[in-house]
Parts: sequence; structure tokens; C-alpha cells
Amino acid sequence: MAETTEGREAPMREAAQKEAGQKEAVQEITPQSEDFSRWYLDVIRKADLMDYAPVRGCIVFKPDGYELWERCQAGLDRRFKETGHRNAYFPTLIPASFFEKEKEHVEGFNPELPWVTHVGGEKLEEPLALRPTSETIIGYMYSQWIHSYRDLPVLINQWANVFRWEKRTQPFLRTSEFLWQEGHTAHATEEEARAEVMRMLDVYTDFVENDLAIPVYRGRKTPSEKFAGAVETFSIEAMMKDGKAVQAATSHYLGTNFAAGFNIRFLDRDNQLKLVHTTSWGASTRLLGCIVMVHGDDRGLVLPPLIAPTQVILIPIGGPKDREMVLAESRQILAELQAAGVRARMDDREEYRPGWKFNEYEMRGVPLRLEVGPRDLASGHVVLARRDTLEKLTVARAGVAATVTNLLGEIQKNMYRKALAFQKEHSFAADTLAELAEILEQKTGFVLAGWCGKAECEARVKEETKATARNIPFEVPDHLHLSPSRRCLVCGEPAVYSVWFARAY
Repeated sequence: MAETTEGREAPMREAAQKEAGQKEAVQEITPQSEDFSRWYLDVIRKADLMDYAPVRGCIVFKPDGYELWERCQAGLDRRFKETGHRNAYFPTLIPASFFEKEKEHVEGFNPELPWVTHVGGEKLEEPLALRPTSETIIGYMYSQWIHSYRDLPVLINQWANVFRWEKRTQPFLRTSEFLWQEGHTAHATEEEARAEVMRMLDVYTDFVENDLAIPVYRGRKTPSEKFAGAVETFSIEAMMKDGKAVQAATSHYLGTNFAAGFNIRFLDRDNQLKLVHTTSWGASTRLLGCIVMVHGDDRGLVLPPLIAPTQVILIPIGGPKDREMVLAESRQILAELQAAGVRARMDDREEYRPGWKFNEYEMRGVPLRLEVGPRDLASGHVVLARRDTLEKLTVARAGVAATVTNLLGEIQKNMYRKALAFQKEHSFAADTLAELAEILEQKTGFVLAGWCGKAECEARVKEETKATARNIPFEVPDHLHLSPSRRCLVCGEPAVYSVWFARAY
């Protein structure tokens, strides 16, 4: 039975905490309230997730950052395969002529495209684009593979890197090269394709809310915000602790746009030649930025247990005379945790003191710290420290693996509850553009407002407030009571839609 305490090793732990001021301790992180952007950059650098590359807008994923991405890959990849998708890989280089086959697509991506024009000092006959997304090259390949209704559906996902020459970059959120997955499917009918679009949006929602502990708003993008070349785009939008939005994932119904451009036709059961209906859907390393900015605090990262590369860090505590006994017991506890499926590690380095380790692993966001000291062991206990609440618990040494497993589950749930409460507290409704602007300046967050559907009204919101339409939500939160006779926040005409507006990364 767990009991809140400072532990029986109090004098030793007090000394360890004082070591936080020593020169080897983790350097100060800019408070969120002072400068959220600086806080974010401080945390991802000091937590050793990334470093800046010598190429503009590019970053290096250091092992801790890449391992976090691998955990995201594993969670998503499992879900993709459970829904019948298989992984494949397509070339990074795409012929320029492919982009001309879908006019809206090329217009949307051309400003961001890096091109290969020369090889070995010789000019290429046709320039090659570095992949910004793969609808075009996959469309070409599908035209070679699909001939009959028997070939459908095609359900393929790709894990890859893509290139978009962003004007303003932010590590993980917007970089010139980034990692992602992109699913591409082909179907015989619009009904089947649209069902796929919604199924994959559900997959993303399940992963982001349950594994990352991040609540999202689901909905349809406005025409100006949809994917270039899509008929409709659907998204899940996450709220960061500064109230800004991040588009966590998207799912697109492409209709027959790419099928027409690349002549992807099949002979149907009625012996008629028809165009396939295609979809695409994706999520990227932008999710890492979401994890940091939704859960992090002034001490650094706070990682949800399901996604944390290390769920428990063991810290042996004690003087030289007790060291071998404490280490032996710590190794036994480590083995028990690992046998129970817990991702646990032990830091038994003598060159770093306990106080430095406490700060270091708090900053790195490890969900649980397990402290093993001689007096606690003598009384049959160990001490656990939660990263989400900073609470310390003295628990029985016997059955510690089961205790830890249960506590990790509670931490996961608590992190989602906290993020959901924040989302609710920072979700507002506005009737006018002036109200929306005031909320964004004074409260920050997402604002739900009526919209007539005209592009010029949407553009004016962006021009005057720097907020964009995030999506037209499927459901409206219960605490936001919208008038049935709501009107457009800009022109005052009857509203056709309710739209989430927010400033975004």
C-alpha cells in the first residue's frame, strides 16, 4: 500500500536536493510564463532530443529524440497493420512532369519544392523534386498495378522523409526535412474511400489521445486549408500550453483527382472502365513537439508512460559501506521490472551524485524515479517519485513491479485528464471578430465561432487576428452553448458552419 512521504532516507535526500545548485546540475530552463518559445527550445536541447544541422532548417535527431519517434512509429504501425495496411517504400526523387498532372497539387507545393537539376556536372533532361509528399509517384505506380476490381482495395503506408523548404522553421514542428508516415489507398467507390478516410482519422485519434495523452478536436478543414489536390481534408487539432494549435494528423479524400491525372483505371464488375477513388493520410515528427508542449513544465519534459522510452529510472542511494548491498538489490528490482514488461534503467554511475540525477531525469521527463536506499530496504520499502505530480510515495519492496505497473497506468490517465482540463479551460466561443481577437490576446486558446462559408470572411479573420481556421468540428464541447441563430463573426450573415479558430505553429 503506497503512502505519501519524503522517505526514510530523508537526510541523504535533502543533501541530494542541495546538489541541484552545484555546477554540474542541469542548467536553468526559461519559464513558460516568461517566453514559451524559448522554454520549448531550452527543453528540447537540454533534454538532448535534437541538435541543429549545418543545413538551413534541418535538425539532427539525437538518440533520445529518435527513440521517442520510434515509440510513435511502433504505436501507429501496429494500428495500421491491424486495419489491413502494409508498408512499402517509394523513391525520394520525383520527376517534374508528375507535378503537372494535378494542377492544384503543383500550385500548392511548388513554393516549397527543392529541385535536383544537375548530376555529375551535367544538367538533367528533366528536373527531379525532392519528395514533399508522394501522391504523384504513388499515383503513377498505382496506374501500373491496378487493372481490375480484383486488384482493389490497395492499402499501403510508407515511412519516409520529406522535404519542404519552409520559410520559418521550428524544430520538430516545421523543418526543411522531416520524418513521417503517409498512407495511400485506392478504392473502387467513393463510399469505400470515404470510409477509409474516417477510419484512419479514428486511428490517429486513438493513438494521440490514448498513447500520447493529448486530447484533440476532430473535424473537416475549410476549403482554403485543405490539402492541395484533395476534395476534402479532415484533421485532429491539438492545443499547446500557450494556447496555440498544432495540426496533429490529417486524412484526405482525394476523389478521382489523382486517378484522372495518372490514369488509374480499373475494369469493374459491370465490365466498365472506371477511375479509382484514392485517399492519403499522415502524421509526422511534429507529434514530438506536441508531446513537449502539451505536457512539459518549467522543470523540462513530462513524458506519458506509454510513449516514454524509459518508464522508470532506478537511482541507488547510499554511502560506500552500503553500496554493494544497495546495488545488488537495485539490480534485482531492475530485473523484476523488466520481466514485468516495464522499460526500466538504472543509473549507478558514481561520478554523478543523486541530486544531479534527480534533476536530470526530471528534466528528461522519465515518468517514475525509483530510489533505493539502505534504510528503506532495511524496513522493506523503496521510494517512488512521480514526474507528473512530483509526489513521492513509499511503497513495499515486495511486489514492487505490480505497484509500478499500476502507477504507470495512473500517471498515463492523469496526464490525459490534466491536458483535457486545460483544453476545456482554454476553449471559448465568440460571436464577433472583435470578441475573438480579445480572447486570443487576453486568454489564448481555441475560439469557436460562426462562419458564413465565404473565403473572404475567413481571410479577414487571419489578416486581423493571425488566427487560422483549424477545422469545422464534428462535435461541439458541452460547455460551449452556441445559439441556433448564430451568425458569421465577420459579416453577420447567417452562419453555415461553426469553426475552430486559433493561432498555430
